[in-house]
Amino acid sequence: MNQVVVPTNLDSITGMRVYPNSVTSVEDAVFFMARGEKGKCLGILARPGSHWPARLAGERVDRGDSVLVICPLNHANAQALRNALPWLRPHPLGLQRSAGCGDRLGLATPGHVRAARQAPGIAMIFAQQSIREMTRTGRTPEQVMDDATWGIFQEGWREGVGADADHLKTTTDIERCVAAGFTLYTIDPGDHVDSAADTDGESAIRAQYEALPWETLDNSPRGLATAYIGKQFDLGDRALTFDEEGMMRAAVKYGRAIAHVVTMYRHLKNVFQAGRDNRSSGPNERSELSGNSTFELEVSVDETETPTSHLEHLFIASELKRLGVQWVSLAPRYIGRFEKGVDYIGNLAEFERDFAGHAAIARACGPYKLSLHSGSDKFSIYQIAAEHAQGLVHLKTAGTSYLEALRAVATFDPALFRDILAFARLRYPEDRASYHVSAELRKVPNPEQVSDADLPGLLDQFDTRQVLHVTFGSVLKSNQSLRERLLAGLSAHEEAYYAALERHFVRHLQPLAGRR
Repeated sequence: MNQVVVPTNLDSITGMRVYPNSVTSVEDAVFFMARGEKGKCLGILARPGSHWPARLAGERVDRGDSVLVICPLNHANAQALRNALPWLRPHPLGLQRSAGCGDRLGLATPGHVRAARQAPGIAMIFAQQSIREMTRTGRTPEQVMDDATWGIFQEGWREGVGADADHLKTTTDIERCVAAGFTLYTIDPGDHVDSAADTDGESAIRAQYEALPWETLDNSPRGLATAYIGKQFDLGDRALTFDEEGMMRAAVKYGRAIAHVVTMYRHLKNVFQAGRDNRSSGPNERSELSGNSTFELEVSVDETETPTSHLEHLFIASELKRLGVQWVSLAPRYIGRFEKGVDYIGNLAEFERDFAGHAAIARACGPYKLSLHSGSDKFSIYQIAAEHAQGLVHLKTAGTSYLEALRAVATFDPALFRDILAFARLRYPEDRASYHVSAELRKVPNPEQVSDADLPGLLDQFDTRQVLHVTFGSVLKSNQSLRERLLAGLSAHEEAYYAALERHFVRHLQPLAGRR
């Protein structure tokens, strides 16, 4: 079949502004993203008789020598586009150095792509959101996936992508995200971690140890003790040994969490196997799972009250391995404070020593990547992590893209920014409950007392930044007027938003790639 020649006058043919990086030739058709009076759309210009126009839903215009179809950016067309352009389909990234860019507004991916182009060597995840964030923003797994697809297509990114179903806690969460085509599944067993095991007395620890879910753990109190107590584990540059107390406290603290991960992992495997079985029984072009026959797993114990010691990390990894769980990355709870929206809080020398130990465990027990959760804006530790992990590292960011949206808003619509900040000040006492933050409202200025020129700088002030960070859900779901004004403003000033994102994310990605 003859390759279609890309016209040089797509803007005049369509009567819209075509995004030049999106223009893609496939067989006898040209795909592109355009923006007109009604917003963005997907366009196809194909030779007469081409099968592509029939695969997407839109308004068709026969032009004699070609067929033009203008398609809305809906879920069905996003699926069809992923089927047409393989590089848009997420796939497992394996042990590549990687980074995930959460997007709470569904508009940030073009800015993320522009930053990623300046940090070669980083495998990218542009579709990433936790179920908690989806609930607070009123989005679905399909919307998260589709919004990332449109952004990737708009910017012409062809380097491959992953897709992270983040912080999953239930089997229902898994099923929803598998149906949407995610490839990385981050299991969060934090609700099952017993942080009191660090300080409980000996009698309490022994009683809780005996009461662990031994059937799921496929072991017994005596069997687990025999496997660990007095055994030395060689980690290359160091060795760790469990005594009885250390083993029992690690088991009590993380035993139920390990059992939960095992249960979730087995369910995930079964769901994917059922999808493969259904695919083999006949064609199913519209199924997202049909393009993703494999998945990868991340284990996250970062959102807990107390740090994960090296012995505890070793215990978690050893037990998951014994129980047949295969994972690509793990997020311990590191020492220090990984608060939302701000840099690492703690002693950097101590963090480096701690991280080096975790990296040694990840190499010896895997290898697998160490994951940095709440990783946004932790500029002081990226180089440390990249060097000690020796490339086996994954960075996870989320709310910082929303904050950069507000920075852009402060420049083009100061009144809207003031309204958002005023609303955030009201919502912060309640919204902060499920986040690690320490901002104090008394230190957040009254927006009416700040000049227009000084508003963007508030995004660099610790307390204001955190207050804005954790109130995103209230702004996006509880206040329809603010949501509509915010989305409309960012759409009208998209280049200002992309530029802010690009500047910000280059600072995240380049140190991770080993570039200063």
